[in-house]
Amino acid sequence: MKWLDRFEELVVVVMLAAMTLLTFTQVVMRYVFDSGWTWAVEMTSIFFAIMIFVGISYGVRVGSHIGVDALVRLMPPAVRRWSSVLVVLLCLLYAGLVIYGSVIYVSKMRDVGMELEDLPIPLWMVRAIMTFGYCLLTMRFLQVLWALLTGKSESLHLGDEVAEAMKLKSEEAQ
Repeated sequence: MKWLDRFEELVVVVMLAAMTLLTFTQVVMRYVFDSGWTWAVEMTSIFFAIMIFVGISYGVRVGSHIGVDALVRLMPPAVRRWSSVLVVLLCLLYAGLVIYGSVIYVSKMRDVGMELEDLPIPLWMVRAIMTFGYCLLTMRFLQVLWALLTGKSESLHLGDEVAEAMKLKSEEAQ
């Protein structure tokens, strides 16, 4: 699923760049030319939401989500693996509940027909990113579950802040 990997990376990078460029342009327009766009803050919020909801699945893929795994690391590999399976199943349940709720929410927003305050965009289109993002997250958790069940992995891969800090400290010392 390399295409999905590249898609997530591209969306996160483009949204971050668009947010930065739009915010910078808005600041320059406001303080240098005493003007600006009324819709800039709303558009920046949309870019941020897209980046976040696509970024959660990216975070699962690269193992950057924070987790408390001190107890799990003490477990034997087989117990660690099956406890990780249980955790992934609970994550899938949570993602499924969010998807279900967001579909209902987005459908109601579509029925109401509301638009954004500053842009002529239907509100349901913007809010649908939540459903899309959690569908991507579900796909990533299914990949993690498959790796656990087939023995390709023995636990969840979470961000290890201590190891990263120690690595940075040793690089600074050199």
